[in-house]
Amino acid sequence: MISFRQHAMSIVAIFLSIAIGVVLGSQTLAADMLSGLRSDKTELRQQVDTLFTQNRELAVELDAADRFIADSAGRILGGTLADRSVVVFTTPDADPADIESVTKGLETSGATVTGRIALTDAFVDADEGDRMRTTLTNVIPAGAQLRTGAVDQGSMAGDLLGLALLLDPVNAQPRSTPQELGLVLETLRGGGFLAYGDTPVHPAQLALVITGNGAKSAENSQGSNIARFAGALRGRGAGTVLAGRPGAADNSGPIDATRSDSALATTVTTVDNLDREIGRVTAVLGLTEQLNGGAGRYGTGTKATSLTLSGLPR
Repeated sequence: MISFRQHAMSIVAIFLSIAIGVVLGSQTLAADMLSGLRSDKTELRQQVDTLFTQNRELAVELDAADRFIADSAGRILGGTLADRSVVVFTTPDADPADIESVTKGLETSGATVTGRIALTDAFVDADEGDRMRTTLTNVIPAGAQLRTGAVDQGSMAGDLLGLALLLDPVNAQPRSTPQELGLVLETLRGGGFLAYGDTPVHPAQLALVITGNGAKSAENSQGSNIARFAGALRGRGAGTVLAGRPGAADNSGPIDATRSDSALATTVTTVDNLDREIGRVTAVLGLTEQLNGGAGRYGTGTKATSLTLSGLPR
């Protein structure tokens, strides 16, 4: 007969065997896991190195393409806007390098830049909407009438500045006197909505709106205000292009807002890769498209339909 002591020893032996098995098994499992992790780490490192190499090669190719397009700008743009006039608007986040490059491109194309006007934070901020609309209402030129649908600050500002600054697309004549134009600009500058230099701003046939990366687009409807401003300008002149950096084509950005509106998307040309030379050249060529009655969506954004206009490297 098995004694209690023998029974207890048997139980202890069983648990001891289980414990030894667990320890030995866990050591084997841990070794296998470590071996697998080392293998995964090596594979991931190889993938990272491959992607890094590919990214570096693509960056080199993009830089080479930028240099080629910059060197070819004279041949691509030369004479495309001869005898045409353009007024340039810039938003608060527009990159100075983009402004200078596009302005140089306009000059290369033969266009006359009649003025550069900076829209301020107050101009695009919906919190300033009531004050801005009041200011705009007080400087409407005699005999002029704003469009009935231009009730938000972006549309209203674009409509009024379009009347004052853009030539009539039918007869290419100004729709405001120099005094009326001066009053509109000075009043808006005095209210903190616009900024421009001492050189007089003159009416133009076309408008180019240069924006940035859209970082603050969602704040107080800034992105949609810029989009509606560009759309209202287009309604008064021979053509308008809205150009910016990739972020402006993302959700709530001014380019995205333009492309998401069926009316604006079919009337305003948009360019979303102004950080590259091909985008800067396309912004200028977009004005020629506008003159011919077209409107395209160019760049690398999800709603872009082409990298650039036909005739440029794709």
